[in-house]
Amino acid sequence: MLSILLVTFPFFALVLCGYVAARRRLLPQAAIPGLNTFVLYFALPCMLYRFGANTPVAQLLDGSLVAVYLLCALIMVGFTIAVTRNQRIGWNDASFGALVAAFPNTGFMGVPLLVALLGAQAAGPAIVTIVIDLLVTSSLCIALSRLDSADSHGAEVAAKNALKGVALNPMPWAIVLGAVSSGLAITLPAPVMQTLGLLADAASPVALFTIGAVLARSQMNSVEKIPVADYLPVALIKLVLHPVLVGLVGLGAIQLGVPLDPFALTVIVLVAALPSASNVSLLAERFGANNGRIARIILLSTVLAFFSFSAAVALLT
Repeated sequence: MLSILLVTFPFFALVLCGYVAARRRLLPQAAIPGLNTFVLYFALPCMLYRFGANTPVAQLLDGSLVAVYLLCALIMVGFTIAVTRNQRIGWNDASFGALVAAFPNTGFMGVPLLVALLGAQAAGPAIVTIVIDLLVTSSLCIALSRLDSADSHGAEVAAKNALKGVALNPMPWAIVLGAVSSGLAITLPAPVMQTLGLLADAASPVALFTIGAVLARSQMNSVEKIPVADYLPVALIKLVLHPVLVGLVGLGAIQLGVPLDPFALTVIVLVAALPSASNVSLLAERFGANNGRIARIILLSTVLAFFSFSAAVALLT
């Protein structure tokens, strides 16, 4: 367990550093969007491209892995909406609550953390989950969030906007370009690769620091008092139910003869054990959901994940 904590502690410590910097106003709130832009449009795409280019295409096109993770994501969305939607929490808030329950922080935290724990071969399965969550889980939850609208075309318009957002997100394109480079054995010129390498190496520390700053900003800007019952159960669903569900469905698939690699299953179970994706808070704010509730779920899941994720790694490795 100590060896696991030696790997996981620095990752969560960087999140804490970003949180403290924002809370103590050492990092102005106006600077946080700039950090987000650097990570999302420069550093993280370079990291994902590098991992994609160094991963065999067969790993990125693993149909069994896609089927298991996608099925679990759909179950998570449906279950979370079913147990949280009530008179106070409508479709909009319930849908974004479902998104934080089903969407792990794989891009900003998961890929570098899992590679540090399990080796470079963990990048392929983790990247597959990013694509599913960006293309399907996010789009589905945004579409469902519009069902509160009296406009019968609300969900359709939201789905189109979600797909447009995916098209403008550099992360899927970086993964696709990396897969193409891997499949065609394309090697970029050395100066270009060195530049990509510098940006890729910056992705993990800056992304983790930014997660903490974003969480602090969300907490500082939230003035509404929210009942614990509105966010604690969703955080526990994310950290406990999600990885258990992925593990059980994956083991069941293997028992039925589905060619799912046990190592890949371990990776996606640990992906599911990650805390909620921090960018969901930005989506919730954009679509008018209760961002204070979403921010609390993300913050709580991130704090608890230091213990729960480390325990999951100890159990599975």
